[in-house]
Amino acid sequence: MATAPLVEKPPAPVAEAPSVHPKKGILSHWRLYAAISPFYLLFLAFGLVPVGFSLYLSFHRWDGLGPMEYAGLSQYRYLLSDTDFWSSIGNTLIIWALATFPMIFLAMITAVMLNSAVRFKNVYRFAYFLPNVTSVVAVAIIFGSVFSTNFGLVNALLQAVGLDQVAWLNTPWGIKVAIATLMTWQWTGYNAIIFLAGLQTIPGELYEAARMDGAGPVQTFFRITLPLMRPVLLFVLVISTVTGLQSFSEPQVLLQSTANESTFSGGPDHAGRTMVLYFFQQTFDNNDFGYGAAVAWGIFLVVVIFSIINWRLVQRRGED
Repeated sequence: MATAPLVEKPPAPVAEAPSVHPKKGILSHWRLYAAISPFYLLFLAFGLVPVGFSLYLSFHRWDGLGPMEYAGLSQYRYLLSDTDFWSSIGNTLIIWALATFPMIFLAMITAVMLNSAVRFKNVYRFAYFLPNVTSVVAVAIIFGSVFSTNFGLVNALLQAVGLDQVAWLNTPWGIKVAIATLMTWQWTGYNAIIFLAGLQTIPGELYEAARMDGAGPVQTFFRITLPLMRPVLLFVLVISTVTGLQSFSEPQVLLQSTANESTFSGGPDHAGRTMVLYFFQQTFDNNDFGYGAAVAWGIFLVVVIFSIINWRLVQRRGED
């Protein structure tokens, strides 16, 4: 019996997608773009435009009132040979080191304690975070009294144990220790909350397995907690580097009563003059806005370099 040949059905015509003109697609959502435009307009007016103008200004000499005079790269060449600028970098790095490493250690210990606390967790978190939201000016004034030579609390404690007084705000190393102590007190609680958030992401089964294997608290911390907290530690270290190298309010307010030249001089022998204080001194005391802009870009470069160094060091230790 012969079978009829199979006849294939013609393929169904594919409906073409309606072409939408790109301009019509953008214009159709103009209300959404208008809703988010204030942020971008403000960022453009108070962010990108000032940054671009500061870069343009760094190639000119300008006192803020008269006409600008093109200077080319002479501002940056002078910056490289400016001993005061390099001295401010040294002061900033010393203060940053004295503040950052004790602060990270105390923040980690505080976070571990908060993570293991059972009662009043929220009260402890609020108490440790409170210094970060307190006015820096008010805190600096209080620390100025604490480190006072004749009536300060620190010298009173030194005398109580039979030691001599220290002129904290009148000696180079005393100034640096006082500023670093203020910054440590201000940022320890903030970073402790960040560390606490990282600790709470570590599964509890890992700690239970470690206890079953006979690991003690110290081994658990170095074998489990610290390796798993490395990304959070990297974040805290980079943020602390960025904020620490831009310290301004702390030395400016703390040393304003001991300043010999101006509130931006950094105290006796300029021991507390950080990079940002030097920028303000050149810009507003000397009315040299062009060189001040060059100093600002020098500060930016220093912060970027040290942030990359810290990031690479922590990443390399994580790979090892």
